[in-house]
Amino acid sequence: MDRKRTAGLILLVLAALSCAVNPVTGKKELMLYSEAQEIEMGKQTDQAVAAQYGIYEDAALQGYISKLGLALAAKSQRPGLPWRFAVLDSPVVNAFAVPGGSVYVTRGILAMMSSEAELAAVIGHEIGHVNARHSVRQMSKQQLAQIGLVAGSVVSKKFAQYAGLASAGLQVLFLKYSRDNEHQADALGIDYSRAGGYDPADMAVTFQALQRMGDLSGGHSSLPGFLSTHPLTADRIKNVQAMLRPGDAALARRPEGYLRSVENVVYGEDPRQGYVENGVFYHPGLRFQFAVPAGWTVQNSPASVTLIAPDQAAGVILRGGAFDGTAEEYARKTAAEITQSGGQVIDESRTTVNGLSCFEQAYSIPQEDQTTVRMTLSCLKKGDWVYAFQALSSPEGFPKYATSFKATVASFRNLTDAAKIDRKPKRLTLVKANGTDTLQAILKRSGVSEKDGPVFAVINGLELSAVPAAGKLIKTAR
Repeated sequence: MDRKRTAGLILLVLAALSCAVNPVTGKKELMLYSEAQEIEMGKQTDQAVAAQYGIYEDAALQGYISKLGLALAAKSQRPGLPWRFAVLDSPVVNAFAVPGGSVYVTRGILAMMSSEAELAAVIGHEIGHVNARHSVRQMSKQQLAQIGLVAGSVVSKKFAQYAGLASAGLQVLFLKYSRDNEHQADALGIDYSRAGGYDPADMAVTFQALQRMGDLSGGHSSLPGFLSTHPLTADRIKNVQAMLRPGDAALARRPEGYLRSVENVVYGEDPRQGYVENGVFYHPGLRFQFAVPAGWTVQNSPASVTLIAPDQAAGVILRGGAFDGTAEEYARKTAAEITQSGGQVIDESRTTVNGLSCFEQAYSIPQEDQTTVRMTLSCLKKGDWVYAFQALSSPEGFPKYATSFKATVASFRNLTDAAKIDRKPKRLTLVKANGTDTLQAILKRSGVSEKDGPVFAVINGLELSAVPAAGKLIKTAR
């Protein structure tokens, strides 16, 4: 870098430092994004999150979360942001915020919590991250250092753009907050909860549950868990408890109101969105199935299904969507996009897979690190949709996985088995304790399996051997 460019960069930094004031602390800080840019980034991320992970379809629950969130945001340092609060249709235990005012909680974390005060503390914590501009501050530092944001791909970083996790809209989801960021967000969450009339002590209750449960992945999902993006250090619970005041205990907790609001929420994986059984992936909603290579991991989301080899050196990504043309027309449209970025088509063929027309292409795709990725694109026309399999590996490793790649595509077919189509999800159910039975006995009577007992002990905030008081609402699933 020459002196003029260096001087220009220094001036840019000084300009940023001179005009960026943190809304929470009032102090100047490094910030390369204006509030308007932050809001625009949030809009893009909001769309990407909805497409990748899905919004939970329950208007009453969404309204409940939104009303509480907006009430807390109104008492924060940035009430004028275009705040939006939503529930994601994911079993992963997580809550996160993106720049500009979008805050998300998963149905997985809603099932884990047991009071409205817990919900207020979690949402308040995420509002704190937005108000203190933690994500955009990290992005500014990375941009300045010319590090570049790269979302962790489910196969490897070089496959990120194909796995759909490297778009600008989703990069922020994979930023890990620092210890200082977390402590500040905890303190802000406590302040917002208290201002909203909630007992902030329930923040510690949530952290204790997370600590007991560990960072649950909710199965195979590309969405990070709470502890992977919000590290829970040993002293964090103590710090939260130290910030409590004597009068907090008189504030609201509202456990029953909360539990009634989340009652009947889908619990765990929703088979209607796809599931694996005996080595086969079934999608009841879209009526297709295909075989999964033995030992491969499956990551399912509303936008794609990704298969990962045991050594993580190869992967297959399936996407689908409505398309008026043929499978070949879809492939050629995709080819144009890939060749524009330097990719080269090295082979193509036409075939039929279980009665469905299929057009296949092989590519060599150069990467920024001077390596090359080998990819085959297999497009199948099913009704009004085209389904596209992208099989990826290094050129030297591709022959090792070629048989698995071909077998996966060759197994794609219509799903017609009513028994596979009519799978229903489990839902969170509430039962009242009788004051004499242990939690373990209540769960067993409700149909909760023995292996799931420890998880339900955590989400009920009890030990399996505990005897809940008569009338206490106990969470089960059926």
